[in-house]
Amino acid sequence: MKTDLTKILSIPGQPGLYRYIAQARNGAVVESLSDGKRSSFGVNSRISSLADISIYTDDGEAKLQDVFLKMKAELGENDAPAAKASSEELKDFFAKALPGYDRDRFYVSHMKKVVAWYNCLKQYASLDFENPDQAEEGGSADKDSTKEE
Repeated sequence: MKTDLTKILSIPGQPGLYRYIAQARNGAVVESLSDGKRSSFGVNSRISSLADISIYTDDGEAKLQDVFLKMKAELGENDAPAAKASSEELKDFFAKALPGYDRDRFYVSHMKKVVAWYNCLKQYASLDFENPDQAEEGGSADKDSTKEE
């Protein structure tokens, strides 16, 4: 089953990742990926879809989905370093997986979130992602391969 990152959410102040279930009167109903518990969060919760998150690179930005795919290529079937790994270990890992990451704007705190999200998706969902452009275009291959970076 493919993972649709537009429906996978990060909620500040809440551990883990959540799957969007439905619109609520004053926010959204979500389900925790790790334990399946449903919760409701208000519109003031600053909920972010993983599809909307990008990582700063020397050439612009890289979508989180692309970063996850590069991490998967680097790691194979292994897990990413733990979020509690040392700063140097995380920097070394991202230097291999995403060599052009912007060292001035992509902080260790961001790296910790990205590896935690990667490991959560690997364990509770799938690292095989849906491509929203393909679904809309009826299977059109590399629509965003020409985007400026």
